[in-house]
Amino acid sequence: MPSTNRPDPQTLRARIDGAGFEGRIIGPTDADYDAARTVLFGGIDRRPAFVAKVANAADVARLVRLAKETGAELAVRSGGHSSAGHSASEGGIVIDVRGLNAVEIDAEARTAWAGTGATAKAFSVAAAAHGLAVGFGDAGSVGLGGITLGGGVGYLTRKHGLTIDSLLAAEVVTADGRIVVADAGNEPELFWAIRGGGGNFGVVTKVKFRLHPLSGITGGLLILPATAATISGFIAAAEAAPDEVSTIANVMPAPPMPFLPAELHGSLVIFAMLVHSGVPADADAALAPFRALAKPHADMLRPMALPDIYPPDDPDYHPTAVAQTMFMDTVDEALAQHIIDALKASTAPMRVVQLRVLGGAAARIPADATAYAHRKSRIMANVAAFFQGDADRAVREREVADLARSLRQSDLGAYVNFLGAEPEERVRAAYPGRTWDRLRAAKRQYDPDNLFRLNQNIPPA
Repeated sequence: MPSTNRPDPQTLRARIDGAGFEGRIIGPTDADYDAARTVLFGGIDRRPAFVAKVANAADVARLVRLAKETGAELAVRSGGHSSAGHSASEGGIVIDVRGLNAVEIDAEARTAWAGTGATAKAFSVAAAAHGLAVGFGDAGSVGLGGITLGGGVGYLTRKHGLTIDSLLAAEVVTADGRIVVADAGNEPELFWAIRGGGGNFGVVTKVKFRLHPLSGITGGLLILPATAATISGFIAAAEAAPDEVSTIANVMPAPPMPFLPAELHGSLVIFAMLVHSGVPADADAALAPFRALAKPHADMLRPMALPDIYPPDDPDYHPTAVAQTMFMDTVDEALAQHIIDALKASTAPMRVVQLRVLGGAAARIPADATAYAHRKSRIMANVAAFFQGDADRAVREREVADLARSLRQSDLGAYVNFLGAEPEERVRAAYPGRTWDRLRAAKRQYDPDNLFRLNQNIPPA
């Protein structure tokens, strides 16, 4: 194991400055240091020795070798969306790849290379200009590095699979400072491992995707009353829908949006996002079962370009929340009523049970084809609550844990991209059975000293 000492920041900086490094080093004495070290989620206040805004893979290799030689903790940031704070370091080195954001589309071949610092929205805008797309998650500001390495569950999952199912190759800086390209024919075990295994095996600097034809979608926001019948009915409709339909159902208090009547604010609703990615003429029929569940409080489903489904970025938004993720087998009326009762009993300023029906194309991939092994899981659920201050955080953690425990069914897996700062057994749940053993063997091959440990960690075999 590498040491976990904290080398002197000035010493570290001196080792990299002037050593052919083409990016920019931002340390505690620089005016933009606080901005550079800030991540998406609030409550994460870590002070790295420096943030390295890299210019290319060679910069990354220099930093990897420096961390290996000095024992400095190494964090990697693309979008900074890690709820566990893995995009930040206390006293270590942060490799910030957000400058690696070039997107190169080959429309004729329907492929694209992109830097892992590009955001999902920026990539989607570039691809949409050619009538093409790749499915990512539901946040446009997420970096391609994080969303891809963990799997990528989003609005095109049922039609085209996870993000990793469109991944053709990746440029990776390994723990020994090599720069390699991993694909089905070159470094195949590394290629298998990074498709769901997270950042355990190296720093991915570029990704190559297969692009899918998509001229546009019909989708957007649909807000329905939250009752036991509408919640269970929504899940049934999502399961029965064609593969072109992917949904996210958030059971939560209605936010004070201007288009909702004031008397509805704070009442439980189904705050749903829907996407139909098939032939536009088929969209109304495919979405009709959701609209028929109850009279909508708001119906904003409309034709749009795929990038328009992402909400606008707010750089000042840094939520403080606790969450747990899981898979579920079914949501019947009794369970839906239990969710309603639990959310009503909470006094958290915002609380939610999010339900995503899976299946479709993602379920037709063999479980051992990638390190994401949950191909037969039917529903992904996330339980979350916002908190205000440390004392309130402890209350919400218990609340979320109790509700999550009561919802757990036979599928005990977990999606690694939604795991927070949780015990090792939860990481094991993300990689069931032989997947865990194969990942540990790959870790031994590519990172035997566990240099890349600031992640949902897989120890070397």
